[in-house]
Amino acid sequence: MSVSLLHMIENRLAAHRPGRPWLRPLMKRSAVALVLQVREGELHILMIKRAEREGDPWSGHMAFPGGRMDPGDAHGYAVALRETQEEVGLDLARQARCIGRLSDLNARPRRSTLGMAVSPFVFRMDRNAHFQLNYEVAEVVWVPLEFLLDNANRDTMRWQRNRITLNMPCYLYGKYRIWGLSLAMLDELMDLVEGSRERRRSWRRR
Repeated sequence: MSVSLLHMIENRLAAHRPGRPWLRPLMKRSAVALVLQVREGELHILMIKRAEREGDPWSGHMAFPGGRMDPGDAHGYAVALRETQEEVGLDLARQARCIGRLSDLNARPRRSTLGMAVSPFVFRMDRNAHFQLNYEVAEVVWVPLEFLLDNANRDTMRWQRNRITLNMPCYLYGKYRIWGLSLAMLDELMDLVEGSRERRRSWRRR
């Protein structure tokens, strides 16, 4: 089942046309890597828990390996490769294979009027991985896709910033809360598997 699910994702990503913001050439850029692997007969996706750091807007959040584009990066794909190796020690160019990409999301940093375009690249990894975490990462977590595909595991949370309070979709996987931009990426990936569902309403901001 998990191998066939991985093949389905690979085939549908090949035909997928990801969205891109019209103003992307003028925006700041970043990229992340969504790494899929069959582990003990079940398809998983690699996530990280970011380290608690003062001044980091994503401090302590569940996320995917990735980060901002540097002047020396040729494109978003190069960013995903470099940042994943720096953060968790995976050389995706040798240890995995890119099978597609998802739509760019706008992270909207506070000091930027245009925001930041985040490009998600999806990888398939068939070999065992040895992780070397840098100071930005507290943990690596393999999350089963079947857990995410089960709507019974969908939950909501209250998110507050300044005087604004919103109910946001999330998953609670053990002690880990998955929400925000990472959840929006997962929702698009899961929509490729089984179509759009009401409880996975897209809240992407482009």
